[in-house]
Amino acid sequence: MKFLKKYFGPSTLVTAAFIGPGTLTVCTISGANFGYTLLWVLLFATMATIILQEMTARLGLITQRGLGEAIRSQIENPLGRTIAIVLVFTAIIIGNAAYEAGNISGAVLGISGVFGSQFPWALVIGALSFVILFIGRFKLIEQILIGLVVIMSFVFIITAIVVKPDLGATFSGLFMPSFTSENQLAILGLIGTTIVPYNLFLHASSVSQKWKKAEDLGDLKKENAVAIGLGGIISIAIVITSATTIFGKGVSGISDMAVQLEPLLGSWSAYFLGVGLFAAGISSCITAPLAAAYTARGIFGWKVEASDWKFRSVWAFILVIGTIFSMAGYKPIQVIQVAQIANGILLPVIVFFLIYLCNKKSFLKKYVNKPWQNALAVLVILISLVVSFRSLNSVFGFLG
Repeated sequence: MKFLKKYFGPSTLVTAAFIGPGTLTVCTISGANFGYTLLWVLLFATMATIILQEMTARLGLITQRGLGEAIRSQIENPLGRTIAIVLVFTAIIIGNAAYEAGNISGAVLGISGVFGSQFPWALVIGALSFVILFIGRFKLIEQILIGLVVIMSFVFIITAIVVKPDLGATFSGLFMPSFTSENQLAILGLIGTTIVPYNLFLHASSVSQKWKKAEDLGDLKKENAVAIGLGGIISIAIVITSATTIFGKGVSGISDMAVQLEPLLGSWSAYFLGVGLFAAGISSCITAPLAAAYTARGIFGWKVEASDWKFRSVWAFILVIGTIFSMAGYKPIQVIQVAQIANGILLPVIVFFLIYLCNKKSFLKKYVNKPWQNALAVLVILISLVVSFRSLNSVFGFLG
């Protein structure tokens, strides 16, 4: 048990947060539309996530503060601090509202695949999430849902082996980058569903619950690499299964997505995937609004109590906006895709401030970034910016 505790902790929650309906949907569509050719994006995004989450976790461990608190306290110029707070808060609100719409749509996609779509499932899921968040005692429910997501994830890994993928094409896709005008939205979506901006705030805030001393940094790094590396393997497995089983076929609903699991689960695949999507959607419906509220509490210096009305108003706003967009009549798969693309577009804003803080010697002392960490973080910003600008016109027309 001590061995398991050493490698599973705050980073495991980060992995559970990004292996949601968005990852499942975007990775499935990526494999179905582009085969194995975008596996390199997930390899890069997983490595980048390990680096970025280590940076924010190190900040949380050394300072015992959240990322939002650090931004508020370490930018000394009043105008600069105000601009930083507005930028970060806006990015988190927009990103999490979009992400929440994707979470609810994912849960709707899952439950409608099991019970049918002739019911206002988005409203039911939004109301259920509100009650769970308002009561505040959701640890057991969250653990059960995460357990279901873990089972679904391992089924994809096993299926990726059972379907006997083209190993040559797999290795080529992993190590030979492909970038065209047709796949740039998919690239941005894969980055956005793996390097999730709100996870950077969630991780920094949760680290102090397990790690207390600078001497724990080595164990923290191991736990971070193992947990997030496993998440990357799961994402890659989803792309491999869809590339092997449904490449060239359209994906418009859960029945199309479930085909990739038929080699292992047969006729039960749609029901299994429906339950998994519902669990992933509900668990993310809880964490995304909370992450936004914790971020707001940190950057504005609100009270610590979760019952504070300002804290509750933030998560309630995120939840309501997500529910409204999920009910707006758009196809769930399209809402999920746009949510991941929005995350990819907003990511550079958060990473910029993270790099700034992790290079401030007066704040982190000898635990500041190493040059190679800065290089990879800057590379994440540049790639996200380039793809974002090239994709922006397509994003606005995507839901049409």
